[in-house]
Amino acid sequence: MLSVVILTLNSEKYLAEVLKSCEFADEVVVVDSGSQDATEQICSGFKNVKFHKQKWLGFSAQKQLGVDLARNSWVFVLDSDEVILEPLRDEILQVLQCPEFCAYEVARANIFFGKEVRTMGLYPDCTVRLFDRTLAKFDGREIHEKVVLKSAAKTDEQTPADGANLTATKNQIGRLKNHFKHYAYDSIEQFIAKQNRYSSLGAKGAKSSKFKAVLNPAWTFFKLFFLKGGWREGWRGYVIARLYAQYTFWKYVK
Repeated sequence: MLSVVILTLNSEKYLAEVLKSCEFADEVVVVDSGSQDATEQICSGFKNVKFHKQKWLGFSAQKQLGVDLARNSWVFVLDSDEVILEPLRDEILQVLQCPEFCAYEVARANIFFGKEVRTMGLYPDCTVRLFDRTLAKFDGREIHEKVVLKSAAKTDEQTPADGANLTATKNQIGRLKNHFKHYAYDSIEQFIAKQNRYSSLGAKGAKSSKFKAVLNPAWTFFKLFFLKGGWREGWRGYVIARLYAQYTFWKYVK
């Protein structure tokens, strides 16, 4: 009924908890891009896990590979630091009995430096995670990839010959009520290292200018800390706002 798709790379820290939360699924397709830690060993301890090795293709292509390897039509795409909680598990199983949509957005509860953060636009942080892979696929973006529908509706007899996808519309996408847990960042060092990589990729599509390099980071901090309630999180909110502002700066100067 359901395949879970997970990408891994040196993911041992939370992987056992993640895979334990996926034991309800028929299979878990793990696509690993060269782990040197205990990732593969941990996967071998779960009967429903199928472990595949694949050199890194980029976020969208790597996830799509995992989706293509799945044996079920319905897939749930999960990161190696994300955990499906029991209420969400039960809701997924119920929804799949008689799906009303071909894709579903799911909320994510983000944990920053040991605490769940629900301000600053970090909750519900909904993205499409559950979908029928015969009707939807990843859009091919290098970062910030999204799931798009292959056609405008289930009744379409043909998809575009050139492989173009139509962006999913609200009447084709449902939203689940429950959320999953995401261990976003354990430390400031981890945040900086990860966002440094993302900013290098994001810089490819950002037009550089001194004006934007100064104004946009300042606006990012003001928006997150003051307008979106980061101040309610105390020091944690201040640090997160500062770090996202720094990420914005990096995009325009790289």
